[in-house]
Amino acid sequence: MSAASVNGASSPQSPIVQASTQPPSPKWRHGLIWQWLGWLGRLTRRRARFLVTLASMSAGIVIDACRPASWRRTTRAEFRRVLRQSLAGGLTTTILTAAIIGLGMVYQALYWLGAAGQEESIGSILVTILIREIIPVLVGLILLGRSGSVTLTELGGLQASGQIEVLQAQGIDPVGALILPRGIAFATAGYTLGVIFMLVSLLTGFIVGSLVGAVRMSLWSFLDNVLTAMHAADFAIFPIKLVVIGLLVAMTACLTALDAEPHLDANRLMPRGFVRGLLAIMLVSGILSLAS
Repeated sequence: MSAASVNGASSPQSPIVQASTQPPSPKWRHGLIWQWLGWLGRLTRRRARFLVTLASMSAGIVIDACRPASWRRTTRAEFRRVLRQSLAGGLTTTILTAAIIGLGMVYQALYWLGAAGQEESIGSILVTILIREIIPVLVGLILLGRSGSVTLTELGGLQASGQIEVLQAQGIDPVGALILPRGIAFATAGYTLGVIFMLVSLLTGFIVGSLVGAVRMSLWSFLDNVLTAMHAADFAIFPIKLVVIGLLVAMTACLTALDAEPHLDANRLMPRGFVRGLLAIMLVSGILSLAS
């Protein structure tokens, strides 16, 4: 036996050993990157699908609402019914919540700022905290809890029983017959309840402060102080917040109900619809607050 056969270092390596010791080819790395990007894209689309659908449906509802042909007799009747239900269902809760906020915030601001001799700052504080931030969020939560749950149950029941497919088979567009009147009714109810909330909270805090002797100004001076503290953008951002939040509460409830599986019980949609509606309220309030 020769020395070359005994010494393995001098013998040529097998093809298997050579392939295992070579680094990965650039083509293999390129394919792995595309696989990772594809997985990331699928995950992003699945998570963002509801948000994109919500934005497109909301824009479509606003465009259709401006067309007189969209307001057929059945659509107008459904709009009036949903609007009455939204206002009647949320009015009592709005007044009670506004009275509590008036006692806990407006009265406290009047009392402590008056004691510190800073009554001229009352308007700016109430506008910054109460009108810009608290009222739109609380009105949205009231709409979500009192009327959004009703819409979720109604449309969820229609979806589970197959009535949505029956409407489509009859040539009736579910968007125009069910979603359009609810979206505009919620937007109108959100603006109306927001104005009522603002008036009740301010008047409650002022009346309680006057009864205990903590207020040294008249009602008109107090309201003038609040209005003077509002900037020009506040007169636009405040109603826009209320209208957009009301619209998105309706859209999240409708989309959650219609996007569910046909066999899914409507009661199981409540947690999903509430979380989506809450996120929509917070997102809109935060974006418009930064814009102002």
